Amino acid sequence: MLAKDSLKNKVVLVTGGGSGLGLAMADRFAELGAGVAICGRNQEKLGKAVDKLSSHGNKVESYQCDVRDYEDVGSMISKICDDFGKLDCLVNNAAGNFFCTSEDLSPNGFKTVVDIVLHGSFNCTQHFGKKCIEAGHSGSVISIVTTYIETGSAFVLPSACAKAGVQALTTSLAYEWAPYGIRLNSIAPGPFPTKGAWTRLVPDGDFEEKFKKRHPMGRFGEPEELAELASFLLSDSASYINGECVTIDGGQQLEGGQFNFVARMMPRNKLKQIFQAMKSKSSS
Repeated sequence: MLAKDSLKNKVVLVTGGGSGLGLAMADRFAELGAGVAICGRNQEKLGKAVDKLSSHGNKVESYQCDVRDYEDVGSMISKICDDFGKLDCLVNNAAGNFFCTSEDLSPNGFKTVVDIVLHGSFNCTQHFGKKCIEAGHSGSVISIVTTYIETGSAFVLPSACAKAGVQALTTSLAYEWAPYGIRLNSIAPGPFPTKGAWTRLVPDGDFEEKFKKRHPMGRFGEPEELAELASFLLSDSASYINGECVTIDGGQQLEGGQFNFVARMMPRNKLKQIFQAMKSKSSS
């Protein structure tokens, strides 16, 4: 859909850009001419991602950073501006999620997800916005939210609360920062299989097939589809789109909360056993 130079001369930071959907978006940005900065906590993943992204011939840098740490984020944003000369766009993609019955959810489990998703998005967005305002240039922010920001969803309470907060951050700042030429939008993906997040939400192949059969289009999203949408929203072609949340889920959200159907699959005690097994598997 987009011309090959749609993001030429733009510098984009993608949080959680070392793997999964973050890497897919970063790859498309680089292909469309952008300079790309990615951050994450795993240096090995970041190194492999840089090798892949560099194949497009544009400047690519990685930064080891914990988005939960406000000062760490500030130092990273300043370093990116020094390395690239500027920073035009931010994609808040770093996240955490897991299945858990809410009565069994630990305070630390809730806090961990909210710290990464909501606090991390605030930390990155405020530092980015301050740099744009100080420099007197425009900017664009995309935050990856979820289709259950309004409906909520069973078994993912921390994610539902945090992502709803990120959406409120998006709409609030879209109006407040519009006079500075800073646009803020969000994308709400449905199910997009990735190696990391998918293994924490889909225990096995049988579950995956049941999940897919319930989808109105009978399939899951492809990372390239999300990356194309994100690229459009960052491009100058979307310069009058501000404060919007674009859903990309093939119509799945029309059924209700994304994971509500899980409650009807089996008895509660059986669900708890499966969730615990998934937690043990993802931490091993």
